[in-house]
Amino acid sequence: MRFSLLTLVLISLPLTTHAQDTIAKNSITQLKEVVLVDSLKTKQATGIIPSRIIGTKVFQNYSPVEMVVSLNQISGVYVLSGALNTNRITIRGVGARTPYGTDKIKLYYDGIPVTNGTGFSSIEAYDLENMNSIEVIKGPKSSAFGANLGGAIILNPKEALQQSTTFRNNFTVGSYGLIKNNLGFTHADNKLAMELRYGHMSFEGYRENSHFERDGILLNTSYKITSKDKISLLINHIDYTAYIASSISLADFEEDPTQAAFSWKAAKGYEANDYTLAALSYSHDFTSKLSNTTSLFYSYLDHYEPRPFNILDEYTNGYGLRTRFLGEFKMDEHTAEYTIGTELYKDEYRWGTYENLYENNMGNGSLQGDALSDNKEFRTQLNVFGTLTIPFANYFWGQLGLNINKTKYDFRDMFYTGIENTSGKRSFDIIVSPSLDLKYIFYPRQEIYLNISRGFSNPSLEETLTPDGVINPDIDQETGTNYELGSELFLDNNNLKINVALYRMSIKNLLVAQRIGEDEYIGKNAGKTKHQGVELDMEYNLKPTPKFQFTPFISYSYSNHRFVDFIDGDNDFSGNPLTGVPKHRFNNGIQMQWKNGIYCNLTHQYVSGIPLTDSNTLYSDSYNLLHARLGYKKEVGQNLTIGLDLGIDNMTDTKYARSVLINAIGFGSSAPRYYYPGNDQNYYGSLLLNYKL
Repeated sequence: MRFSLLTLVLISLPLTTHAQDTIAKNSITQLKEVVLVDSLKTKQATGIIPSRIIGTKVFQNYSPVEMVVSLNQISGVYVLSGALNTNRITIRGVGARTPYGTDKIKLYYDGIPVTNGTGFSSIEAYDLENMNSIEVIKGPKSSAFGANLGGAIILNPKEALQQSTTFRNNFTVGSYGLIKNNLGFTHADNKLAMELRYGHMSFEGYRENSHFERDGILLNTSYKITSKDKISLLINHIDYTAYIASSISLADFEEDPTQAAFSWKAAKGYEANDYTLAALSYSHDFTSKLSNTTSLFYSYLDHYEPRPFNILDEYTNGYGLRTRFLGEFKMDEHTAEYTIGTELYKDEYRWGTYENLYENNMGNGSLQGDALSDNKEFRTQLNVFGTLTIPFANYFWGQLGLNINKTKYDFRDMFYTGIENTSGKRSFDIIVSPSLDLKYIFYPRQEIYLNISRGFSNPSLEETLTPDGVINPDIDQETGTNYELGSELFLDNNNLKINVALYRMSIKNLLVAQRIGEDEYIGKNAGKTKHQGVELDMEYNLKPTPKFQFTPFISYSYSNHRFVDFIDGDNDFSGNPLTGVPKHRFNNGIQMQWKNGIYCNLTHQYVSGIPLTDSNTLYSDSYNLLHARLGYKKEVGQNLTIGLDLGIDNMTDTKYARSVLINAIGFGSSAPRYYYPGNDQNYYGSLLLNYKL
């Protein structure tokens, strides 16, 4: 395993008055002996209409190893997790056609953009056990956070909020050789707030060739220079090595889902990543009505991946600036709010491929041979954004937003010279993405809202280049318009919370990465899609006795996503359901808690069949999953808290595909490999010690 220092410096952006008045979205009233209340400081990135935030309460439903799947508890969001290092997040079907990883969704770490220059995000680069909350914006409705068609995900790390000094250690063991430890130290006083964490995890994995090992350091600190000035620093180190079992065919999936793809097993394929992100932020209050936060950031990724067909060696240097002004002014008897800012991101991506001589390596796995390519690409993205929130009355608000994006790619072939050199540049047209939000409160804590917004997605690396490594001059950015009508209701003394949304988004210039070889794709704009659906989230807090409370919850997604106009060669797929998206998803569960410190959480997930080909001739099977977690947390004296958790995932031992590869192609005599098998029934247990000085 390779190690390097991963640095990450970040700062929370100041909140608008509306956000400061907003209580953590998924907090529930917990019994005193078990502190599970989410102390979330909501950014409200979408402004006057609700975003979706999950935190401690939702995280507690899942294993510390599988916390990324907690996003599935948000309607409209679907995580296809092929392995701990292979997560594809889709929001309302956007990103479902990406072969591997997360695309078309902007990822932020505490307000700092961590999505690369072509729109690719890696949530697996962060230990989510260090997160205080995750905020999800569905669709391009947030002008200040990218206006991407899929939306944005904001990771908020834990930070010291109360004046105290605390030591914390959470140790987890489980099936498949799982060992995970998270050690933390927090301190807060009138000037300084600091959180320091170290984490280690090793995991043999359910499948062959799937060992995973990760180490990480997180430092989140801020210092109040004066009552108006604050400087913040966050340092994060993530270094992991993950062996790759890859996808398998239907026959192999049914015969033995634990097996790895034959060629990946023979090559002992893996990826090793050293990731660094550094940012320094300074916040200043000019007056009580105007503030600014400015952040400088730097990122570094060193990625090495031996695959059966070649060895990929790449690194990315990224840097940029983000500044945001927040202000307010009087408008008649009401207060209007505004934000204006800019975000500049530049990165240098260099990658080379080499022969993999594993077949001549006496069964010892991958062996690097001669160079096959050497490339470099400089990528620049500039976003200028602003919003204006106008209160027409105490119960009626309007918000105008605008995001302006300019993207450039500069590709350089470092391998060939002369007429064989394929260097080239591409400057995309300026994309203007306006948005309009309206919110009407018809009763205290009961509201309806309307959103109309425009967004875009940039082509991925595979889509910007032809298989010959030449800049693709015909590729355009995807653009789309989103229409959404929703409501957020708090009923029965705020114990019942209901979120419902109806949406429709039309996307044109659909980007398609068509696979023509084991590591060869060609990108093209293939037509139009229509994304429409209904989303429902409900949560009900019940307390039948003073010593017991329970919270049932439901999350349902109906996704009627289709190709409107999609012709691929001689095939017309117009009217077909969108590939890679289940039509129905249903998550429900119940959290139970007793005053003596015992709690029990049960969760269920249903996913309907997923079309695996554009022709819709093959679907994955639907499946149901059941998980359970039983815990005990108790204060021992005034300073020490002890916690014990026991969990079972996949209680019914269901055979299912936790991720799929759409439009898979078989090479040679091999069958297409569509399936990433999910884990069988497995167990974990955690011991928590928390000591407060």
